[in-house]
Amino acid sequence: MKLSLLSIILGAVYAIPQLFALLKPAAFTAAAKKFPRHEGVGYVLMGLSTAWFLYNLNAETISDFATYKTPMLIGFAALGVGTCVFVRDFLAMRGLAIFLLMLAWYTLNVARVVDSQWRLVIVTWAYLWVIVGMWLTTSPWRGRDWLNWLTAQPARLKVLSGARLAFSILLIVLGIAVF
Repeated sequence: MKLSLLSIILGAVYAIPQLFALLKPAAFTAAAKKFPRHEGVGYVLMGLSTAWFLYNLNAETISDFATYKTPMLIGFAALGVGTCVFVRDFLAMRGLAIFLLMLAWYTLNVARVVDSQWRLVIVTWAYLWVIVGMWLTTSPWRGRDWLNWLTAQPARLKVLSGARLAFSILLIVLGIAVF
């Protein structure tokens, strides 16, 4: 995938919750408060993220751990399934954390070959995903606290959602006009 298409997709997908928050703030607030402990979403995010990680690990050609690849694949698959079974508290946040880390990996690989300083917008965003992913992995309840803070005041929600929507539009414009 080229960075132009990735930028348009990321911008469009990121715009959806921002529009939802701006158009229906009460419904967004209710959904945001349910998200951290939503097991269904957690299973989907954790399953998707685990499968994505296993695919990347299997495709890796580094010979230093070639002899350990099969046990690593089995171990990480067991870890993903085990998390869904034994660590269901904040499963959606944990799944989101791993998904953000995988998305950052993919985005950085795509952006690496683009010769434009504007790519740093997406690269910086990807590194923020890494920080947030690590933060949510170690303390997923802080994601719940952040969502509670975000939705505590309707004015705050509108201003921050508007700013994120503007960023989404910037990503789409970069994808169309620059990359």
